[in-house]
Amino acid sequence: MGSPIHLQPDYSIDRAIYLQLADAILLMIKNGQLASGQKLPSTRNLATIAGVNRITITKAIEELQLQGWLESHVGRGTFVSAHIPRLEAGRLHTAALEKARIKAGFALGSKPKLAYIPPVTSTGLHLDDGFTDPRLAPIKELYRAYRNQLTKGGVYHKFGSYHYDYNATLSQYLNETRGLKTTPKNILSVRGRLNLVSNALLKPGDIVVSGIPGWKKAVLNFHHVQAKHIGIPVDEHGIVTDALRKLCKKQKVRMVYVVPHQHYPTTVPLRLDRRLELLSLANEYGFIIFEDDYEFDFHYKRRPLMPLASADENGMVIYCGSFSKYFSPAFRMGYLVASENVIEHLGYYRSLLDRQGDHFMDSAIAALLNDGTIPRYLRKALPVYEGRRDLLCSLLSSELGEVVNFTIPEGGSAVWTEFNRSVDLEKLSQKAFKKGLSISDGKIHQYPNYDANAIRLGFASSTEKEIIKSVEILKMSI
Repeated sequence: MGSPIHLQPDYSIDRAIYLQLADAILLMIKNGQLASGQKLPSTRNLATIAGVNRITITKAIEELQLQGWLESHVGRGTFVSAHIPRLEAGRLHTAALEKARIKAGFALGSKPKLAYIPPVTSTGLHLDDGFTDPRLAPIKELYRAYRNQLTKGGVYHKFGSYHYDYNATLSQYLNETRGLKTTPKNILSVRGRLNLVSNALLKPGDIVVSGIPGWKKAVLNFHHVQAKHIGIPVDEHGIVTDALRKLCKKQKVRMVYVVPHQHYPTTVPLRLDRRLELLSLANEYGFIIFEDDYEFDFHYKRRPLMPLASADENGMVIYCGSFSKYFSPAFRMGYLVASENVIEHLGYYRSLLDRQGDHFMDSAIAALLNDGTIPRYLRKALPVYEGRRDLLCSLLSSELGEVVNFTIPEGGSAVWTEFNRSVDLEKLSQKAFKKGLSISDGKIHQYPNYDANAIRLGFASSTEKEIIKSVEILKMSI
């Protein structure tokens, strides 16, 4: 015979009483206090023990019956399922449960070598890595567009279907704004762009090239698939294509990752002659160009140079973009553009993890493109971001000109700022944080053969008042 049953629901927590009672009975079964095949007291007695009405305890019993923990027999009563192994009473202890929550009982493989990721900080002010301002974004319009997709009907038939409407809308938008020559079959909606391409197109030992300094998360993706990453220099005109040519003469390069519009982290654009040289090298040596163009629309002084993909005549470029910049980094809405056979190949790999993507979000984005919401947002937001850029650059010059050096970026959302060697960026970050300002400590941009004492100071996500206060704190911290 098992131990006495104790049922004490807690009326102060936000969980239904019958579920609390079911949890309590289940815990006694798992602890071995209620043995396999043991008969439970009647619902009347259990209700008395718990201090609840019989309807509540009956719902708890029914819940456990549905899960298979209890079974009822007409005229005989309710029993702990006979199929449950006999457990020793008290087997489950708080300490054991806590240990299991922290550490699994099975062995793990080795972790991939991670790039340094700065800790997430919570301060009132920030000069971040280059995020846009959700306060300016058409969040309400996105919400309405997404909600409309759920109320139109036909939800079942949207599941797993090829999303032609979104692809057609995006294809037209990219052709009009970026000079591409696509059809819907050249478009793939994705959430993790570089990870997908790395897994689908790279194999162990493949050589991947990108600029140094660069985006370390990209390098992490290459390492994860056991590709070999080689960095080449970046100067004031972007990646140095002469260095790439020398490398191609010695080794077989599989892919070159490049951000030609606003190189990360330095914000420098890839000069026209180097763009043409890069395309020429791809045609000559047969490597993939992965063109990351996440900030194409964020340009202030003049129309930006068209993407490499717009001049690609041999299908060597995989072009990627994102709508996350229009809304918030919290929204993962990206796309890939490539030759049809590449999109088909990538689509297969995507289906292994994501099946068909988020059709409702895709449809919502298509609606915002069709009704002009996104173009209107850009017309409204770009002058604001340009004003914030100009203000930050002006303050950096007037307040910190003796210790910083920078070039005003033509677009984007951050200023690549080099500090005098006398400024310890790690200590500066700590001092600023104590005063309520979050900035990078520079570690994310450090490489064995690259030691610029520099960080990105994002301006787009802060108001002018916040930028002024942030520079004041920066000056006091220095």
